[in-house]
Amino acid sequence: MSHAHKSAKGAAGGEKGRGASKGKRGAGAGAKKPEDDREESLQAVVLADFEGHFSPFSQEKPKCLLPLANTPLLEYTLEFLAMSGVADIYIYCGAHSAEIEKYIQASKWYPPLSPASPFKSLELVKSTARSVGDALRDLDARDLITRDFLLVHGDLVSNLPIDAALAAHRARRIADKNAIMTMILRTAGLGQHRTKSGGVTPVFVCDPTKNRCLHYEEMHALQANKYLNIDPDLLSDHAEMEIRTDLIDCGIDICTPDVLALWAESFDYEVPRRHFLHGVLKDYELNGKTIHTEIVEEHYAARAFNLQSYEAISKDVLGRWTYPLVPDSNLISGQSYKFERGGLCKENGVMLARTCKAGKRTVLGRDTSIGDGSTLTNSIVGRRCIIGKNVTIRDAYIWDDVVIGDGTTVHRAIIAHEAVIGSQCKINPATLISYGVRISDNTEVKEKSRITRAKRIEDDVEEVVPSDPEIVGEGGKGYLFHEDDEDEDESNESFIYSTAHLNISSESISTITSSISIGSPTTSRSRLSSFAGSISDDGEAGSSNENFHHDAVSGLLDTLKENGDFDSAKLEFMGLRLSNDATDHQIRRAIAVAFTKRIAQLVEQEKLEPSKAAASAFGTSGAENFLKTVAVGAGKEEDQIDFIHCLQKDLVHRNQGAMILAAVCQRLYQMDVLEEDAFLRWWEECEMLAEGEAEEMARVRTKTKVFIDWLREAESESGSEEDDESEDESD
Repeated sequence: MSHAHKSAKGAAGGEKGRGASKGKRGAGAGAKKPEDDREESLQAVVLADFEGHFSPFSQEKPKCLLPLANTPLLEYTLEFLAMSGVADIYIYCGAHSAEIEKYIQASKWYPPLSPASPFKSLELVKSTARSVGDALRDLDARDLITRDFLLVHGDLVSNLPIDAALAAHRARRIADKNAIMTMILRTAGLGQHRTKSGGVTPVFVCDPTKNRCLHYEEMHALQANKYLNIDPDLLSDHAEMEIRTDLIDCGIDICTPDVLALWAESFDYEVPRRHFLHGVLKDYELNGKTIHTEIVEEHYAARAFNLQSYEAISKDVLGRWTYPLVPDSNLISGQSYKFERGGLCKENGVMLARTCKAGKRTVLGRDTSIGDGSTLTNSIVGRRCIIGKNVTIRDAYIWDDVVIGDGTTVHRAIIAHEAVIGSQCKINPATLISYGVRISDNTEVKEKSRITRAKRIEDDVEEVVPSDPEIVGEGGKGYLFHEDDEDEDESNESFIYSTAHLNISSESISTITSSISIGSPTTSRSRLSSFAGSISDDGEAGSSNENFHHDAVSGLLDTLKENGDFDSAKLEFMGLRLSNDATDHQIRRAIAVAFTKRIAQLVEQEKLEPSKAAASAFGTSGAENFLKTVAVGAGKEEDQIDFIHCLQKDLVHRNQGAMILAAVCQRLYQMDVLEEDAFLRWWEECEMLAEGEAEEMARVRTKTKVFIDWLREAESESGSEEDDESEDESD
């Protein structure tokens, strides 16, 4: 179904839907429900600021509070939950938790302070979690979830009623307790669709007779091999299958508490789809859990998880395809938007010069003024903005308290709060201007520039970065924001980086290779895996081998847990290596992850000290010989350094990772698995790359410095003794 067709249907039913939606919200929040009716009382978990980033904006403010059509993103999410009849909400904050807490407590949603809140309870869960996986494992440990719950993100915009999906989920759960999750997906057609991700195509393999998801992978725009290699067992076990690349994943999941238990069982799961969904479906024979889909063709649902989707959803709001989630619904107290003829939506107090032109899907906030001869189209302007004379603004998103001088042109850019753009400036497409930046008169900002005034954090100390006159002009304030300034990898900023010139299409994806047939030998799925950049990829081009990594880690971990014999495990491991054509690096990485994962489990679950946990794991029968012969092979120094780096990288996201790394290094040195020179070279290389080293990687090796210093002292003492001996011989 085309975007326009779907949108027309949504708009046609919009006015009717508005009343129904508000009535539904009242029903969801009403006091008539018995409090002990656990089936009807729904819980929800909102993940704020974990997936997707809006740098440089999210460096200074919470992503979920950034304005979309002059309303914070989190407001849309909470409005959806209220319409869905949710009673209890838990909000996990990945960053800026104090600001989010302050905002929530002052809003209409907070039950203790707002009698009008539709929720029975709303709790902000304070945690040190840095990823979705960490948050959900922490949630499982707290035992807050006692029944079915909705799992959504704080950037969700949706007017979708979930009654049908919720009823189907509950019916499946009653019939089969292993039906643990239902994903709500939206059709988007095979053609171009602006709310589709520009960089990643999610591929869902489903059984339409059971609405069950059987397999999931992601196709990346730049990967060479676009194959989806389906397990022959799936082909033989299911009479009918659909391979869908036309679905928008809006991030709405209906879950049972068993979902949290599965997250807790694997510390390798960090993101909901590429890790959790793929892993659970792949391990169906082991866990027996099924995940189902609810594919909708009506209504609206999408996530503003990056700048490309932010722009797409903003256009949908301007086109009123998200109704009733539009500005003139006045979702926040104090808003006074009115929709006028010609497509203009503005608040009270807007001052328009007689000769200016504002319309064609444009939103204007309160107390904003626009000078003579200025033109605004397909744009959103916040409150208290001052726009001068003869200014041209197209496809732009301008937040509150922005000043734009006379004669300036702004095209397809985002300008954040309190920024000042001088006169006769030209802001080229895909430009991001952050909070308080000042652009001097007669300055042209290059396309795709990201300009900020934020302080840079070096070694936990904030440093003021001087302004760059070449970027902001003489007297301007701001500097060019670079990827190196970010705490997280921002790999999908499609607002800035376009792949349109590459002529990439999902139609080029080969879903089933011609060589696959039931009962015939197949190429290992891992060799055709699409997870470029996933946890098993480790950044190597063409080295994706998720299947090998998962199976190898599981096998070795079982041996460690059962205190088995590595001499027997070695045969199975080498067979797995040959069948998957795994590289030496992938072998070292799988071994490193298995051992660090087991040691971390001993530290957390059995409360062992890291040194004792390392001694226990490496003391397993045959482990020492296995490490010497398989992990580091012939003892080449480069291989040993690579193995240390694998240990370091895996321990980044584990509790007490720094202490465990120090204990592991000392134990491996005592066992003569790794040599002194390898440790010293690894440390030297880390120090040489200190400026470009990720903050987490640097932090996790801090406790190992004592061990390295000890090695250096021992080396210097040994060197001085050799010098003394040589002097004695010469005498």
